[in-house]
Amino acid sequence: MGQTLCICSRGSITIDNKRYYFIQKLDEGGFSYVDLVEGVQDGRFYALKRILCHDREGRQEAQTEVEMHRLFSHPNILGLAGHTFIERGGKSEAWILLPYVQKGSLWSVLEKLRDKGSFMPERRILKVLQGICSGLKAMHDRGYAHRDLKPTNVLLEVDDRPLLMDLGSMNRSRMEVKGTREAMTVQDWAAQRCTISYRAPELFNVESHCVIDDRTDIWSLGCVLYSMMFLEGPYDMVFQKGDSVALAVQNPVTIPQPCRSVSPLASQLVVTLQSITLSAFKASRLECIDSK
Repeated sequence: MGQTLCICSRGSITIDNKRYYFIQKLDEGGFSYVDLVEGVQDGRFYALKRILCHDREGRQEAQTEVEMHRLFSHPNILGLAGHTFIERGGKSEAWILLPYVQKGSLWSVLEKLRDKGSFMPERRILKVLQGICSGLKAMHDRGYAHRDLKPTNVLLEVDDRPLLMDLGSMNRSRMEVKGTREAMTVQDWAAQRCTISYRAPELFNVESHCVIDDRTDIWSLGCVLYSMMFLEGPYDMVFQKGDSVALAVQNPVTIPQPCRSVSPLASQLVVTLQSITLSAFKASRLECIDSK
């Protein structure tokens, strides 16, 4: 939706004949910026995500992100308030208007807990986990996978209701890889779009004949659960030390002991979530070897 956008001299923008005041910059990445804006008509705050599209492929990726937001109307998936594309000097900019969540990301909550030397209560962890699972189920039921699930891509409402965001890496949940060229294409795509310390094992070394499915999200879910329990991902330190995450993810995850009081059930849940996709990855490798 949205074909018109203007940047007015008094620090405001207009999208679809609705005016928004610029408040402040919230964040910026390599090719995107996020600003806090306020709707003139409704007085509500929004997050305006601006994506710089340097080529046709970049524009298509931004369009896919918009379409994913529009596809889902779910209490655990961030909705879409509006969008438009503008052309500047032969390049496109995607402007995506999203609801503003003041509490911020799950990662920012975990950082505050770590700074205070405290942990997230187990009951709270399970509540957030249930919401994330609900959002993922909605995606998987429609035949899509998130592909970049991590604490920074989960927003938390004031009541701890999680919202899955950053849908730009989503694609069809089942990908059949046929041949070396396709395998390298998927592997290169994953290297760019799937955060390394939350990336499933099958995306590091994609086999020439295999199937990638939504179990990659289940692996990432296990990493997110681990981060809620221990305030860091299971492979964050591996990456920070410069060691090989690709090798580390081929081994069972270890639960820090002693670190905090964690029930055996919660610890086993982390192991189970990651073993689902790790077992599938190892089985896929065996099938590829047998077929050669």
